[in-house]
Amino acid sequence: MLVYPLGVIGPWQVVILALLIVLLFGGKKIPELMKGIGKGVKSFKEGMNEVEDQINKSDEDKPKEDPKQ
Repeated sequence: MLVYPLGVIGPWQVVILALLIVLLFGGKKIPELMKGIGKGVKSFKEGMNEVEDQINKSDEDKPKEDPKQ
């Protein structure tokens, strides 16, 4: 008996998933879905960059400690 770990998806599974998506949403809806996902990813990345900038700015604002003490 061949057992795959949960995280492994083979090429046939990808083909089956693609066919199911096309059947469920139709060919016209898929570009709209991908556009929405793209906008969501872009927004997430912008948010992450803002948080990273705030962290870096707060690190720069901290007073430097004197290593001689």
